[in-house]
Amino acid sequence: MTNDPVTNASVTEDRELDLWRKQWSSVARPSPEFQRQVQKRIKLQNRCFWLGNLLAAAAFAGMLIFAVYLSQQASRLERGQATGVCVLLLVSAACRLWFLRRAWRAETQSTRAFVELWRRRLLAQLRGLKIGIYLAIGWLVFCAALAAANWGTIRLQLMAHLAACLVLMVVIVLLQPVIWFWAMWLRRRKVAELKEVGRLLEEMETMND
Repeated sequence: MTNDPVTNASVTEDRELDLWRKQWSSVARPSPEFQRQVQKRIKLQNRCFWLGNLLAAAAFAGMLIFAVYLSQQASRLERGQATGVCVLLLVSAACRLWFLRRAWRAETQSTRAFVELWRRRLLAQLRGLKIGIYLAIGWLVFCAALAAANWGTIRLQLMAHLAACLVLMVVIVLLQPVIWFWAMWLRRRKVAELKEVGRLLEEMETMND
C-alpha cells in the first residue's frame, strides 16, 4: 500500500494551519479598556502636537513680520536686529522640520503604531529643546558680534536713546532665566511622558508574548 504524496502534503499543511490558528488564538490581546485608554491618550497627544505646530507657525510668522518691519527702519541698529531675527528664524525652522521628519503620521493604523509615533514625537521635542538652548546662546553671540562690528554707528544711537536701550537690555537679561527654567520644566515633563510611553510599549509587548 502506497501513500499519495499529494494527499500527505495537504494533510501536513492543514495540520500546520490548525496549529498556527491555535497559537494565534492563545495570544493574550490587550483588553478593550486598555485599548480605549491608550487611544484616548493618543488622540489628546495628537491634538496637542498639531496645536503646538500651529502656535509655532504663528510665532514664526509674527517674528518674520517684525523682522521685516525692523529692516525697513533707517536705524542701523534696528536693521541689525532684523538680520539677527531672520537668522534665528531660519535656523530654528530648519531644525524643527528636520527633527519632525518622521513624526507626522503613523506607519500603520494600529494602536501600537500610534504609540510608537507618540514616542518619536517626544524624542523630536526633546531634541528640539536641547538644540533650542544652543540656538539661543548662539543668537546672543551673533547679535553681540554684529553690535561690536558696527559699534561706531550703534554707539551714537544708543546714547541718543539711552533710557529705552537700558530698559530693553534689562528685559532681555530677565527673560533669560525665565526661558531657561521654562525649558527645564518642559523637558522634565517630556522625559516623564517618554517613560510613560515606554511602559505602554512594554505592556503591549507583554500582552503579545
